[in-house]
Amino acid sequence: MWFGITVNLRDKAARRRWTGPQWPSTYARMDIRQLTPRYFVGPQIAPDQMNALKEAGITRILCNRPDEEVPAELSAQSLQAAAQAAGLEFAVQPLTHSTMTEENVARNRALGADQDGVTFAYCASGTRSCIAWALGQAGKQSADEIIAAGKSAGYDLENLRPYLEQHAA
Repeated sequence: MWFGITVNLRDKAARRRWTGPQWPSTYARMDIRQLTPRYFVGPQIAPDQMNALKEAGITRILCNRPDEEVPAELSAQSLQAAAQAAGLEFAVQPLTHSTMTEENVARNRALGADQDGVTFAYCASGTRSCIAWALGQAGKQSADEIIAAGKSAGYDLENLRPYLEQHAA
């Protein structure tokens, strides 16, 4: 089942980036967006950023980007090795629009939001990771809460409202 979602990333004023003092200035190029106190999303990361992620309090990396989209040095296997060397957990749940099924969304939630600790989920831009989180929260939070969390991170999730309301708790 495809959810057919469009997300507006042009609303830069609504973006909430994690730029607090805990981020080393050498890693300012990371675009980490907070959805909850324990769940963050963002675009593709690199192996050399794992220590900064750990220093910032991230405990788990969730890869939502299929290897077919990236060069070998950014493959899930390469990033997993770097994450583990930095003392981070690493999980893989590649997602595309055609694989964003209820089963995969539930698995994504189990690998990330349902875990203890602090998760950073990434894909090409952070959009798929945000959408997967939002769909996984259906029935756990209200549609308004989910959409507001997305908006505070710079993602317009209004197109999800019908699905979120249909699956409300």
